[in-house]
Amino acid sequence: MGRTEERLRATASELTAKNGRDVRWAVGDLGDADAADDLVADVEDRFGELAVLVLNTGGPRPARILDLDADDWRDGAELLLVGPLAVARNVVVGMQERGFGRVVLVTGTAVRQPMPELALSTVLRSAATAAMKLLAGEVAADGVTVNCVAPGPVATDRRAQIVANRAATAGVSTEQADADDLAVVPAGRAGEPGEVAAAIAFLASRDAGYVTGTVLTVDGGRTETTW
Repeated sequence: MGRTEERLRATASELTAKNGRDVRWAVGDLGDADAADDLVADVEDRFGELAVLVLNTGGPRPARILDLDADDWRDGAELLLVGPLAVARNVVVGMQERGFGRVVLVTGTAVRQPMPELALSTVLRSAATAAMKLLAGEVAADGVTVNCVAPGPVATDRRAQIVANRAATAGVSTEQADADDLAVVPAGRAGEPGEVAAAIAFLASRDAGYVTGTVLTVDGGRTETTW
């Protein structure tokens, strides 16, 4: 599920070719909380009852806290907090009725170690993490788990954007900014998207039935050794 039909089609085709599976998709915007009811109803009508919900929103623009105005905070809250909670609320009700469900919210290591240049993510993903912790406690007895995965530096377009922003702010090359970022990662490298996906897959499995209300950090040891 995502906002751009063209990118969804391309991603589905890539996954189908790679894994030989039928990958289906639906257009939706987690930043539009009012559309949550219709979005969930449409997905379940097309694909059936949802047993697993993975919430992975786009990242807001990098900025320090004094560079943000009220509109930035409102837009960010809609994207990172209000929208995902609206979708989760709609899906969890059916999971409770069926006695099984997995909800995984993708956040980031800024929820554990604030990042000044990522003020929106730091504050609002932290709020979303707290909300998921509360939700986990309310639905645990119904066979529904709710967890978060917090990736650190991962080789994605989002990381490239962040590194470029740091380079521009510090007046250094992107190569230097990249090296500086990875210098504090004990693993000595950026993660791969598949490594984050593996963590999500575990939390979404039946084997993870006794894991709920937690944040699984996937960052090569960066916050685990410095937090």
